[in-house]
Amino acid sequence: MCFSAVASFAGGTVISGVGVATQREKLKPEQRLFASIPFIFALQQFAEGALWLTLGSGSHGVIQDTATKIFLAVALVAWPSVIPLSIYLMEKVKERKAVLILLIVAGGIVSAFNAYSLVNYQVTAQIQGLHIKYLDNFPSSQGFIPVLYGVSTIVPLFVSSVKRVWILGLAISISLAVSVIFYTQFVTSVWCFFAALLSVMIFWIVRTSRKTLDVKTS
Repeated sequence: MCFSAVASFAGGTVISGVGVATQREKLKPEQRLFASIPFIFALQQFAEGALWLTLGSGSHGVIQDTATKIFLAVALVAWPSVIPLSIYLMEKVKERKAVLILLIVAGGIVSAFNAYSLVNYQVTAQIQGLHIKYLDNFPSSQGFIPVLYGVSTIVPLFVSSVKRVWILGLAISISLAVSVIFYTQFVTSVWCFFAALLSVMIFWIVRTSRKTLDVKTS
């Protein structure tokens, strides 16, 4: 998480516990990817914890570089595809599935662009106050990729007919707004912090719908 090594490792541990608890539920096959999201967030937080420990030391360059790329690979490459795909797999309403396919395509474009950029362009991280700032020299997309990113990671949560998923979408939308308004220079780190905390809601969503994939009226 974005405030200290202790917060990152503690958060990663707690979120891992949530992931374990979620996986112990009687999951349907189509729920497994969605239920795995806390584990992916935990990986991010452990990576950022490693950054907190090494960035100020002036050494451990390999660890810094690896941790930076792991964090950004999850944030920029994984989430735009994992989120819409996980929602699509649980969806039962045909019309909503069609919309989700479009969102998967949008997320795929974002993931491909960011994966290419992450491999071919330099990325660094630095501590500024109580936050970690990620710097890159990715080619400009004129705002196209950031917009598609937001669409592919947030909109699927509102398209879903699975009960209570929209609440997660609302919470994550609010956390994004807070991150952009109050932590403009640290959005990547801070929003992932908020989203990681909010991922505990996945356990609640899965548990309350474990007997059947409850749906709203389409």
